[in-house]
Amino acid sequence: MTDAKEQLAEENNLSTEEKLKEAARIVFTKKGYAATKTRDIAEEAGLNLALFHYYFRSKEKLFEIIMMEKVQQLFSFIAPALNNPDNTLEEKIDWIATNYIDMLLKNPDLPIFVLSEIRNNPERFGKTVQLDTYVLKSHFIRQLAEKNKNVNPIQLFLSFLGMMVFPFITKPVFETTGAVNEAAFKHLMNERKLLIPKWIKMMLE
Repeated sequence: MTDAKEQLAEENNLSTEEKLKEAARIVFTKKGYAATKTRDIAEEAGLNLALFHYYFRSKEKLFEIIMMEKVQQLFSFIAPALNNPDNTLEEKIDWIATNYIDMLLKNPDLPIFVLSEIRNNPERFGKTVQLDTYVLKSHFIRQLAEKNKNVNPIQLFLSFLGMMVFPFITKPVFETTGAVNEAAFKHLMNERKLLIPKWIKMMLE
């Protein structure tokens, strides 16, 4: 009986933490870090301010936790594909374009959070994603270098990543003009799953 109560208490605690974290993601995305108050997060979660301070102490602490989760989610997803020695370069390009865009469609606020972290703490960002180990020294970068020795593979990788990520950064701007709604944006991104590999492969020729 005691174990059951302890388990229930633990589940409730996790639920409260997750509610606060989800509320913080929403408020930080809407208002930005500077304009967000701890009370805003507590209200969004439907919880009192005392619970917020019990779990996270400060806005800064919660933001750091969420930021690290976002950064890892955005970049750890791609690392295994970059370093898979069994796939050809063309297979990697196709897989990454399709699956990365799908992941961003499910988590459209990820790039904004990551940009904020890059601007505010680039050293921590580099350590978190282990850029040197998992990207710059990846099997994918070596394959790019071997495919076209006249083009810096980092240039190609930056172009590839930018083609996938930049539309999600500019999405709010297009939405304010009325030029693109949610359905239209999703259609554009599904088209890019096919177009981006074609463009990258053309650049490699």
